[in-house]
Amino acid sequence: MAKAEAERGRHGDTPCDLVLSGARVIDPETGIDGVRDVAVRDGMIVAVTEPPEPAPAAATVIDVSGLVLAPGFIDLHSHAQSRTGLRLQSLDGVTTSLDLEAGTLPFTETVRRATEQGRPINFGYAAHWALARMHLFDGLPLDAGPFAWGDNSHLPMWRRPADRAGVDRLVALLEGELAAGALGVGMLVGYAPDSGRAEYFEVAALAARMGVPTFTHTRYISKEEPHTSFEGAAEVVAAAAGTGAHMHMCHMNSTSNFMVDEIARMVEGAQRMGVRVTTEAYPYGSGSTVLGASFLTPEGLARLGAGPSSVHLLSRDERPATAERLLELREEDPGALVILDWLDENDPEQLEVLKRSLLFPDAAIASDSMWVTTSDGRPVTDEWPVPPDGTTHPRSAGCFAKTLRWLVRELRVLTLPETIRRCTLLPAQILAEAAPAMARKGRVQPGCDADLTIFDPDTVTDRATFTDPAVPSAGFHHVIVDGTFVVRDGKPVLDALPGRPILSHHATQGA
Repeated sequence: MAKAEAERGRHGDTPCDLVLSGARVIDPETGIDGVRDVAVRDGMIVAVTEPPEPAPAAATVIDVSGLVLAPGFIDLHSHAQSRTGLRLQSLDGVTTSLDLEAGTLPFTETVRRATEQGRPINFGYAAHWALARMHLFDGLPLDAGPFAWGDNSHLPMWRRPADRAGVDRLVALLEGELAAGALGVGMLVGYAPDSGRAEYFEVAALAARMGVPTFTHTRYISKEEPHTSFEGAAEVVAAAAGTGAHMHMCHMNSTSNFMVDEIARMVEGAQRMGVRVTTEAYPYGSGSTVLGASFLTPEGLARLGAGPSSVHLLSRDERPATAERLLELREEDPGALVILDWLDENDPEQLEVLKRSLLFPDAAIASDSMWVTTSDGRPVTDEWPVPPDGTTHPRSAGCFAKTLRWLVRELRVLTLPETIRRCTLLPAQILAEAAPAMARKGRVQPGCDADLTIFDPDTVTDRATFTDPAVPSAGFHHVIVDGTFVVRDGKPVLDALPGRPILSHHATQGA
């Protein structure tokens, strides 16, 4: 009786909703790595107990012995912001998926619409710098839809430098989006390399004033002087040093373009001096974008060390054989989704370059997930299972499972706890200043959100390939968001939509 009363005193009189029993629990913040029982009530972790200490009483107890229980993965870079895209990500262990490199515009309307529709996992957005430019300088309507940027990336004026008045209007528009709760500014300057450097600095200064990061696709991708990848990365570092802003460099693996060692030395040196620069990477040697991207001209591809046939147009399953054919396709459908092979993963030396970008100290794992389209180019937004002709980049379905399979289990270049840290706590810390909700995520501790992923470390694997890219990962037994199963026994729970918006500290409410 005394023992039962003591347990009620520790964990409260109300039974828990759920106890997950016997897993290897890995909490990257406290360093816990051992068998524990995790109790959940009302969407929150209320106890983490070590046997033989009894777990609290619960309505449901699930034996997860032999599995790893970790914080749910936090993806800082996902353009797959639909039910279909986020469900694919949930089957890859993701519980929070954020579109920060690009973002959205208008922020309030996008969040309202997504919340009303419901999402299986948590979601959030940056303020979309490129769409703001299209609106101000090309007249694109403010609410042109979720695919407006890709469909209108060919517009001429948004890629050009703005005058002082134009920069002031842009900064004012972005400031309003940040005040509404956007998590930072997504800066696709690599798609508008002729936009002004002074403008970039002004936006960084705005982010510093508002206490949020910027998320940059760097201005240049090349190893040929001038306008190298190093120069693009140096602009990010300089803006951070000059404004005090937290500047996040997106997909270091692809934008470094074989200059990863030089860029890594620069970023490490800046970090040692207190400059706030962070990075991310994904474990693939190919990227994905829209066909009208500024760097996919024949000249731009040559600077990448690639050619027209390095571009795979997914809707037609075509690799253009000539520069003329590439230009013709770009003219016909600039918003079409493509895969760009920037590195040969079958070449051991090139594969080492990819690996070094992933092993950079404190580089987060972030997928750069893309939306799914059908063979005729139609976006798939609310269908399950994915249609047989659904296509995307395989990172959209398998980024985190591939990281666990390749870097941890096969190469053994990262430990499992360190990899989990890069998928959970580190992204939460990158957003800690901007988003109060991040203090409760990326951790397995009492008082933290019950966003959890439970997987078999010996079998977890990606199954998405370039020929079959929308196949869900395997080995994730359960994924829980806000205490609710969105994946149970390896299968999606289709009526579970517990995802909440992640908002900045400027918003009146948060997840």
